[in-house]
Amino acid sequence: MQTLHPHRMKVLGIDPGLATTGLGLIEADERQKLTVVEWLTISTPAGLPLADRLEEIRSDLLRYLQEHRPDLAVVERLFFSTNVKTAFDVAQVRGVILLTLAEQGIACLEPNPLTLKSCITGDGHADKRQMQDMICRMLDLQETPKPDDAADALALAVFGALQQTGIGGRVDM
Repeated sequence: MQTLHPHRMKVLGIDPGLATTGLGLIEADERQKLTVVEWLTISTPAGLPLADRLEEIRSDLLRYLQEHRPDLAVVERLFFSTNVKTAFDVAQVRGVILLTLAEQGIACLEPNPLTLKSCITGDGHADKRQMQDMICRMLDLQETPKPDDAADALALAVFGALQQTGIGGRVDM
């Protein structure tokens, strides 16, 4: 008789950025155990034209999606930024990411920062350190993933896993 392996859902968190986009991949099983698969970044050089940087992010992300086939992606919703140019750049990166996910048929959640922080720490105004500490505890990591973009991506992946398994309760986005 064949033994069935428990279903493990792969959740990819994506922290969009033009210079550095963070990726964090985790697995969640039906026992609601969260396991880190990996974290990494996609970087683009500042000297390249915007279109070339966006194309590089798209092609690297596409290759990653095709290799790992996540069940769900989580991309933070842009809230606001004091730097308008940065906000426009991140918005364009988000567009490329959302399009690439849609083309691959990967469902996507888009929490805003307040919702993300509330789900992970219970405090919508938690600072970066509180978020990183909680992610380390939840994922049983000895130290905070570096760079921050990758740590932020893992937080997004955890959010997605919590939403899908119901551990953290459903949160309106």
